[in-house]
Amino acid sequence: MTGEKRTGSILGSFPLSRNHSLYVFLLPSAAFIVIFVAYPILFNIWLSFHDVGLRTLVGDRPFAGLGNYIRLFTSPLFGEVLLNSVAFTLGSIIPQFIIGFALALFLMKQFPGSSIVRGGIILGWVIAPIVVGTVWRWIFNTDYGLLNHLLRQFGLIDSPLSWLPNPQLAMISVIIANVWLGIPFNLMLLMGGLSALSETLYEAASIDGTNRLQRLVYITIPLMKQTIAATLMLGLMFTFKVFDLIWVMTGGGPVDKTTTMPILAYRYSFTFFNFGMGTAVASSLFVLMAVLSIFYILGFVGRDE
Repeated sequence: MTGEKRTGSILGSFPLSRNHSLYVFLLPSAAFIVIFVAYPILFNIWLSFHDVGLRTLVGDRPFAGLGNYIRLFTSPLFGEVLLNSVAFTLGSIIPQFIIGFALALFLMKQFPGSSIVRGGIILGWVIAPIVVGTVWRWIFNTDYGLLNHLLRQFGLIDSPLSWLPNPQLAMISVIIANVWLGIPFNLMLLMGGLSALSETLYEAASIDGTNRLQRLVYITIPLMKQTIAATLMLGLMFTFKVFDLIWVMTGGGPVDKTTTMPILAYRYSFTFFNFGMGTAVASSLFVLMAVLSIFYILGFVGRDE
């Protein structure tokens, strides 16, 4: 009978049951999600089926059907952009995870100054990507960049390398910058998972004569499977939609070698003012992320093994 119990509510003289009062407290969050999340997504998808430019931005917007998507998927640039996005994403999340996991294992140990080291590494996560992109653009500068200076000091190169203007080196450069930016995120999630593991298992394994590598392979990684999957999935979603870091460092160049899907959506919308095509790219990216999320949920969420 608890659900039927009448309680005084924050609405004063309007008594509500306990169950109804819960819905009242959920209303602000629900309204926020509808207004600032659901509506923009649905409106963006709706725009992608219309021919929207500067002249039709306000007023009647001609219905284009699948025209924007057909032009997008048949464009010679789309294949290159999709490959760039995949290369940037995989090239970022794999090193981020490996380095983050190694640092998490190391920083779980207590040593003098360990808390300072943890704080210093995690501090990188709170720096705005625009600032990070600006700093790394200076590091990769051809004439006065720090990286070329160090390479020449160690005798590894004879003349400065053109990192960002070079089509072969530009993608590697932005990946390096994004790896540096994403390591603290992986570190925080993985340290959280490691802290939940029982020391008793490791003590028993040590008594049985196992070494560190065996304990890592047969105890740590299997028990961390859920955390590892969540870390990789979040890293995949965050990295695939990176815009600001790439835009600051290369602007999508040279010759579209670092143009990813978010960069392409921005160009269609705010360079060519073809908002229909821009929203078609954004909607395609949203659908791709939604499909990956569904596979993650079906494959990992709620499974203990």
